[in-house]
Amino acid sequence: MRLILTDIDRTILPYGMRSVPRRTREAMRGAISRGCAVGPCTGRALAWASILFDGDDECVSTCIATNGLQVYHAGEKVLEKTIPAECVRRMAALVSELPHAGLVYFDDAQPLLCAGTAEDLTAAFPRYGKICEPAGLPAHDVVKVNAFVAGDDAQTRELARLLSHELPELDFDVPQTGFTNIMPKGWNKGAAALYLRDYLGVAPEDVFVFGDAENDLTMLEAVENSVAVSNATPAAAEAARWHIGACEDLAVADAIDALSRGEFPFER
Repeated sequence: MRLILTDIDRTILPYGMRSVPRRTREAMRGAISRGCAVGPCTGRALAWASILFDGDDECVSTCIATNGLQVYHAGEKVLEKTIPAECVRRMAALVSELPHAGLVYFDDAQPLLCAGTAEDLTAAFPRYGKICEPAGLPAHDVVKVNAFVAGDDAQTRELARLLSHELPELDFDVPQTGFTNIMPKGWNKGAAALYLRDYLGVAPEDVFVFGDAENDLTMLEAVENSVAVSNATPAAAEAARWHIGACEDLAVADAIDALSRGEFPFER
């Protein structure tokens, strides 16, 4: 056990909770105290991840943020990739032609709405919609950009399909109904996890990752010891090598504690 990475939403953050439970944070700090690099691997920016950990900097000092576009270790950024401003402009023009769709980019934890309405963003991602600010198109490349639609799963996937067709230099995935992640082609949570593994000089068998959803698939597929919580989507469960209990039961915290004790908590 040298590197542990975990998704946040519905993996260690139960639905409806505003911060990662203290019990999980304690398990992460315990593994860190034993020399293991531990942190979130999330679609959120580091500033927002820190909010979800109640400002516990130790738990996010190692972090893969914005679906792999930013990688941190020991509190320092060791890698950053961006979405070109010209691509943001093209996406904004496309979503503006679609009913109830829009585009939001971020300045740290602040969502900036450059296409669509705050009402539709609130329907797709309530926490972002409530605090978003209207903004023009960015004049510079940006790290975190999301397309959204106030619609069902089929509409969300159609939005991702359309954007993928029109912008083949980018990748898109659907972490939840109404919301679409955007990454440079070929770069994602899985690529970032392997980058961090190699940056730290960790052997493949000493890396553990935990996830629950489609935006975790690249991470679950890239890492040998991949683990899905029991509430994972069918695709995530199939991609994972190991399986544990539910997010709501703090199963990841139990697994991290067991690994810290030198136990192997997964069925072989």
